Amino acid sequence: MEHIENNEKYNGLTVNKGIPQPPSINPYLNKLRQKKKHFTPDEYVAGILRGDITLLSQAVTLVESSKTEHQLLAQEIIEKCLPYTGKSIRIGITGVPGAGKSTSIDTFGMHLLSQGKKLAVLAIDPSSERSRGSILGDKTRMEDLSVQKNAFIRPSPAAGSLGGVARKTRETIVLCEAAGFDTIFVETVGVGQSETAVHSMVDFFMLLQVPGTGDELQGIKRGIMELADGIVINKADGSNIEKAQLAQAQYRNALHLFPETQSGWTPIVLTYSGYYKTGISEIWEMVYQYIHFAKENGYFEHRRKEQSKYWMYETIHEQLKNHFFKNSDIQHDLKVMEKRVLNGEISSFVAAKAMLDNYFKE
Repeated sequence: MEHIENNEKYNGLTVNKGIPQPPSINPYLNKLRQKKKHFTPDEYVAGILRGDITLLSQAVTLVESSKTEHQLLAQEIIEKCLPYTGKSIRIGITGVPGAGKSTSIDTFGMHLLSQGKKLAVLAIDPSSERSRGSILGDKTRMEDLSVQKNAFIRPSPAAGSLGGVARKTRETIVLCEAAGFDTIFVETVGVGQSETAVHSMVDFFMLLQVPGTGDELQGIKRGIMELADGIVINKADGSNIEKAQLAQAQYRNALHLFPETQSGWTPIVLTYSGYYKTGISEIWEMVYQYIHFAKENGYFEHRRKEQSKYWMYETIHEQLKNHFFKNSDIQHDLKVMEKRVLNGEISSFVAAKAMLDNYFKE
């Protein structure tokens, strides 16, 4: 190919011919470019049951996908995995931002692995309200745990839909249990709406708090405290030890003012140091004590049944909402009705009732 720059009128400017494109130095590149293999539901289930982390991760991706074909495949996988589930201990971990949730999970996880346990960590990450993007950076704060053979860490974006993500997290729990993980951690985005959803899928709900933040009891919502089966005060080291002990006393006094829990269990307040790794054995002694207590009085099984019923209704609610908003006629009518509401021609409540009436007539 001749370059126009070599024309005589462009004196002093010369562009030489290029060389042919050299072959790739990576002999495996073509193999990498090959289309990804698609597995059948039975192949996924067989892989999950033998503990194949790759197939487990792919199955979780199907669960989290919004594509209809992926959802159908995921539900078939989950249904076939159900007979192999229910044998783990599910623990929810929440706390104010900066309480050290991810770091504590790293510490707790290493403690459990040293006792021969297999641990799955399901972390719900906050998403941007603007871009719907999520950093998914929990693994960076679980340095020790993230490289362990018997640990599986899976962050999921909240993506503005805590209920939806929580439902998918519950389905992921089923897959992890089928893969042989006997302990499941569910870490929340922080103190907020997601706590109720996570509480409805775990056996033990742990609240992490830090001392020295002012009025300790004002730093956390009462509703979250009432959900907690155990409160753990982190960073109880150095000059913080006295503050941690004071916070511990305040929480213990406050818990006595709350109504009795459904399980009959009185939440325990403990202090520990994630940095110095002290007080960890006491925390797990508390967790196992609670599990034994709940199984003895029948509350453990009762709670799991109630959770299954709760998620059946939650799934119905979500499917109804999706069906409504994905209806093409509804989408058109919504824009018209929205303009009428904004122009003050009709109230929000009358508009909503009219839309629902039209939907159910169809």
